[in-house]
Amino acid sequence: MRAFSKTDIGKLRKMNQDYIYVSPEDDSLKLYILADGMGGYNGGEIASRLAVESAKNYIKSYFSSIQLDKDSILQFLKETVDFTNKTVYQRAREEKDLEEMGTTLEICLIHSNRVYIAHVGDSRIYRIRKKFMRKLTTDHSYVEKLVKDGTITKEQAFSHPKKNMLTQAVGCELEVHPEIIVKGFLKDDILLMCSDGLTNMVTENEIYDIIRTDVEKANEILISRANEHGGIDNISVIIVEN
Repeated sequence: MRAFSKTDIGKLRKMNQDYIYVSPEDDSLKLYILADGMGGYNGGEIASRLAVESAKNYIKSYFSSIQLDKDSILQFLKETVDFTNKTVYQRAREEKDLEEMGTTLEICLIHSNRVYIAHVGDSRIYRIRKKFMRKLTTDHSYVEKLVKDGTITKEQAFSHPKKNMLTQAVGCELEVHPEIIVKGFLKDDILLMCSDGLTNMVTENEIYDIIRTDVEKANEILISRANEHGGIDNISVIIVEN
């Protein structure tokens, strides 16, 4: 299993409010986390870092003590997000300058040819298998609801003026309702985790073509392409090849 990752400030932002964690290659626990923060002067930066570090530390501390069946791992990820959400929520209420902060959160935990996923917000996780790229997560956003309701098309959503309006984020409310799922992760499958700084600038077809052309350099090429298209937000990419 190989992982390639990169985060970039983009062309317009003064601060990178994305934060990522990638397990070292020699670590038996295959864990990958991405967060895209929001709020205040530096609240987004604090929220994303705090969320990733809280989730990582919780998983590393307790994963070895749980049953390793599917349901137990899924429940463990839900507990991880609950803990992370309360940690960020509490911090946001301790300092007035941070009271508006929150963050998206993507967790991928790979175990026994499966990827266990926890998702909050509008960062995304995709799986590439053979000639198909499938979005595994559902955006917690106003525009995603419009697409589901049939009000707008998927193509219209790409350029909708309210595409960044979230319906859920970590740290904004005392309780959060993450999407918790498990998918197969077979030999030659590829996972893509990314913030919306990529998907708002680069189409899914472009993303697929770039990864399929050169998986080792894809993270750098994807970020360069997002910046070429405007780079209006921070851009983060994690690619895991099985």
